[in-house]
Amino acid sequence: MNMTEAKQVEADFPETKIRVRLKPGREKPLLRGSAWVFSGAIEEVDGGGEAGISADVFDAEGEWLGRGLWHPAADMSVRMFTQDPRQAMDEAFFRGAVRRAVALRHRLFGPPNEWRDTNAVRLVFSEADGLSGLVADQYAGVVALQVGSKVWEPWLPAVIDELKREAGADAVTVRADSDAIQREGLTNDLGGDPAPERVVIQENGYSFEVGLTGGQKTGFYLDQRDNRRKVAAYARGRDVLSAYCYTGAFEVCAAHAGATKITGWDSSEAALVQARRHHELNPSGVPAVYEVADVPRRLRLARDRREAWDLIILDPPRMVTRRDGLEKGLRAYKDVNLLAIKLLRPGGILATFSCSGLVDMNQFRKTVGWAAHDSGRRVRILEMLGQPPDHPVPLEAPECEYLKGLICVVD
Repeated sequence: MNMTEAKQVEADFPETKIRVRLKPGREKPLLRGSAWVFSGAIEEVDGGGEAGISADVFDAEGEWLGRGLWHPAADMSVRMFTQDPRQAMDEAFFRGAVRRAVALRHRLFGPPNEWRDTNAVRLVFSEADGLSGLVADQYAGVVALQVGSKVWEPWLPAVIDELKREAGADAVTVRADSDAIQREGLTNDLGGDPAPERVVIQENGYSFEVGLTGGQKTGFYLDQRDNRRKVAAYARGRDVLSAYCYTGAFEVCAAHAGATKITGWDSSEAALVQARRHHELNPSGVPAVYEVADVPRRLRLARDRREAWDLIILDPPRMVTRRDGLEKGLRAYKDVNLLAIKLLRPGGILATFSCSGLVDMNQFRKTVGWAAHDSGRRVRILEMLGQPPDHPVPLEAPECEYLKGLICVVD
């Protein structure tokens, strides 16, 4: 689109008040489908306004690239939503995007009135659903919406209303992503319905209590749903250690799959209280012992004590949050995997995960490989794991492929 056509875009959509011109060469990510325009890529801005108003983005030569929502004070200045010059940033657009996202999950899992063994799914997954900065998870009759950018504030009433209608939910609760409160200027006063303290959900036929007023993400790690089942398939007759166990979902599945004993470590006593509660909700008769621990330190203590297990699950929080922290984060992954490998009995199983979006599967495999090399033991990959289908990965946004895992046998 040339500048004459760009002027016509302005005439057709007068609500687009911001025109952003990029520096030379900085259009390439957008041409590949990226939804992010950072402030460092911008040459000049024509116009102004509050976060959440429409912005047109042009390359250095004046060619129109797309349209998104503007944030004047954030490092991510524009979140892109369309490359169709006829498409306005309006309520109808965002309602339509929500409807399409929910419809995909209903095709994958069936409508909510048919849910049985699992009634908790991700309905909206940010860039993967063309809704950059929004994540919505359905927990039985409640949808928990997490907002990651101030640009959504003017549009939240429409998003909330559409989510409630399409999901058939009794309530939609809203909270700000913890990182976005400081990064984007968000508050937790974002509307929505009052959050119940806890909701009981079903996952793989087991019952779990989800806390919606605190905890991680929107309340529960739905992304590990399939992986919990796959890891549990190796638990029969094994003594299991779950490091970074959070609220115990991996261990419940392992106990019911035939584990002989469960040990769980996490730094949060509140999470461990909930983990114990989950074993009460899903009684198996398998002894489960939980301990508040700094996991790397506790792994070293176990090495010094010559403790050992048959199956170790490593599911740490993100260890790489910035590109300049990649090397340090990979060393941290290597260290905990090296310790875990040394603590496994011969023939033991290591189920190890990374949820760092800046670490791809190839890097993670190499890191676990270096840990195996330094351990002096033979380690073979049995399975490579990833995200369930309600966490789709658009080919143009590989950063959405954040979860990766390996199931390995250690000789």
